[in-house]
Amino acid sequence: MSTGTRTPAAASASDSPRAPGGGKPPSRVGGSVATRAAWTWVLLSSLAIAVYAVVPYLTASLSALSDDGAGLAPNYDRQPGFVQLAFYAHIVAGGVALIVGPLQFWRGLRVRHPRVHRWTGRGYLVAVLIAGVAGLVMAPFNSAGLVGFFGFGALAVLWIVTGWRAYRSIRAGDVASHRAWMMRNFALTYAAVTLRLWIGVLLGVQALPGDFEFEAAFENAYAAVPFLCWIPNLIVAEWLIRRRGLPSYELPAAARQPATTV
Repeated sequence: MSTGTRTPAAASASDSPRAPGGGKPPSRVGGSVATRAAWTWVLLSSLAIAVYAVVPYLTASLSALSDDGAGLAPNYDRQPGFVQLAFYAHIVAGGVALIVGPLQFWRGLRVRHPRVHRWTGRGYLVAVLIAGVAGLVMAPFNSAGLVGFFGFGALAVLWIVTGWRAYRSIRAGDVASHRAWMMRNFALTYAAVTLRLWIGVLLGVQALPGDFEFEAAFENAYAAVPFLCWIPNLIVAEWLIRRRGLPSYELPAAARQPATTV
């Protein structure tokens, strides 16, 4: 990762690039519209999944939901009490992170209400920590076997680590690195959304031949999403980080140069 540190003033200035010669900023109407559309999609999809994934477990018991075959209830209804506690902590804290996370990228909130931005950011990172630790507890008991253990377990670890790095960066006054780490962190939070999207896509692909059995197709799809739900998200986040000129990961110089033979 690059080691350059930018001050808060420099980071704020970078949000409004100026034309050569110190004139007015260049027109970015198209980019602004696309950015707002993308942010609106992320906000609405995050809210939708937060409601869809959390509310049912708060309105009925795991045993009742298990009898109906709803969601993950049949798997976690059979687990020990501490796993069920971790499950509830994960879905509630994860839902909070999904709702609050998009607001952290709302420039109007950062500029006009910095105190609100700071406090919601703290709440977001606390929610990520709780949901990430709970995810680590749940990983050995997931319904996707070893693929789920490694995929969801790695997601939980990276979720916690990126949140910690975002916190440490802002405490050190490195706004640019803070923004980069928050983008990576929310890309992992957004895995709750992309997991459902990927399942829908994979079910649709399996339905194309015509011979379709839902339960078998769902198991096949769910076996792929423990990694698929978050790795592409991180790739997109890193692309956005580089595009915005924020500190990004780079291969060491020795790794980029071809080895010489003697």
